[in-house]
Amino acid sequence: MSVALRVLDDGAWVSVDDERRVSVSELWRVAAVCDCVCADFVVEGFTAVGVDGRVVTADVYGQCIRCGKTPSVRGVPVGRVVDGVFRPFAADVVRFPRGGLAAPQRLPASRSAGED
Repeated sequence: MSVALRVLDDGAWVSVDDERRVSVSELWRVAAVCDCVCADFVVEGFTAVGVDGRVVTADVYGQCIRCGKTPSVRGVPVGRVVDGVFRPFAADVVRFPRGGLAAPQRLPASRSAGED
């Protein structure tokens, strides 16, 4: 079973099977993209999307709000395909690029008041 992956709207979205699934303007915790131990990285755009096995990856650019650097990062995992269905990684996932595909690691869940 195939899954169509594309970058849409001038790099603002990752589309999976013609449905917008991952967007820019999210704050990601990413290691090894600047001098910060773990960057608070605001994704400003997607330049490419691909797949490595069942893991959907994206090449992104943005800015670390800790130090101000604006790196591009290749192969950041954004979700996976399971039984032909895209499943995005939860917002509490740290994405660790290691020369390409990363192994996501979970952070402790944090919830604000009023969240279900």
